[in-house]
Amino acid sequence: MAVKIRLQRHGKKGNPMYWIVVADERSKRDGKYIEKLGTYDPNTNPASIELDFDSSVKWLEKGAQPTNTAKAILSYEGVLLRKHLNLGVQKGAFTEAEAKKRFDEWKKGKGAKIEKKIEDLKSTLESNKKEARKREEESSKKRSEESKAKKEAKAAEETAAAEETAAAEETAPAEETAPAKEEAPDKEEAPDKEEAPDKEEAPDKEEAPDKEEAPDKEEEAPAEEK
Repeated sequence: MAVKIRLQRHGKKGNPMYWIVVADERSKRDGKYIEKLGTYDPNTNPASIELDFDSSVKWLEKGAQPTNTAKAILSYEGVLLRKHLNLGVQKGAFTEAEAKKRFDEWKKGKGAKIEKKIEDLKSTLESNKKEARKREEESSKKRSEESKAKKEAKAAEETAAAEETAAAEETAPAEETAPAKEEAPDKEEAPDKEEAPDKEEAPDKEEAPDKEEAPDKEEEAPAEEK
């Protein structure tokens, strides 16, 4: 029976976490398993791994084949290195103490790298937060300045409109009064006096020649000579 070390999905939709299990390669991914070796949570940074180290080494030595993801996890935890060192001890390449020393040195260096990574992540996160706060402050300041500018512009427009209205109200009465003086031309209508030529019609007196008609009496006088 071929045995695999693989991941079995658990958790919620959109927020998965995995069990690291030993299972028959013919079983379904999330089906029955022989032994649970640990858990893997990729939702954290760095990913959270809990692993039964010794059981993992034993299963590898028995011939269990890890999937690519499981192999990366086991390598990250040093399981593959420990298996390699144990094989070297069995072949007589070095002693158990030497194998342990080498593994401890690797583990110490690995731990330092992990700590550095965590510190870098924290530093990056803090830097991102500061930049975000700075951008938010700048954006808030900009919005405040724009709002203030709009209010000032609106106030200036209202003031200008009020001044124009007041000026119009002050100018309108003066314009309405001034024309009264210009109406003085009624005096120029005095030409009615020029109609005095009616007096020139006095020639009616020249009609006095009616008195000159007296000659009629003189002409009639001859009748008295009788």
